Amino acid sequence: MRKVMVVLPAVALSVLGLTSTAQAERAPGCSSTVQIGSTGHVKKGSTIIASVKQFKGCGKNWGYTYVWDSWASKPGNFSSSAEIVVNGTRDLNSTVNGTNDQDVWSKGTKTLDKCTRAYGEVWGDGNVYWAQTDERC
Repeated sequence: MRKVMVVLPAVALSVLGLTSTAQAERAPGCSSTVQIGSTGHVKKGSTIIASVKQFKGCGKNWGYTYVWDSWASKPGNFSSSAEIVVNGTRDLNSTVNGTNDQDVWSKGTKTLDKCTRAYGEVWGDGNVYWAQTDERC
């Protein structure tokens, strides 16, 4: 019996609902990161417009915000940010902002021995929408 491999174009996969929402691979300057904790979802009303994740790697914690296609493709500009919250306080030194960037990585923080979470924001219609991950200690 011969096996036949079928390669579906991206359009067909999208129609089938088989596309992922984010392709976070590695933080800038760190070749090996792994997600820790839950994924937070930035919502406008009940619609998810971005995902927020926390990663660890290279001895640091990293925040990551991925703006979904549905928000990124709307008319006009948008901004997004990613940062780390350490022991309940936003670490503004870790904040990275992006304009019309679908994915934004925070600066890495040497806080693997502390309780942290990732925090992300998206704005562009006069409002700020935000989410965070669960806390990891």
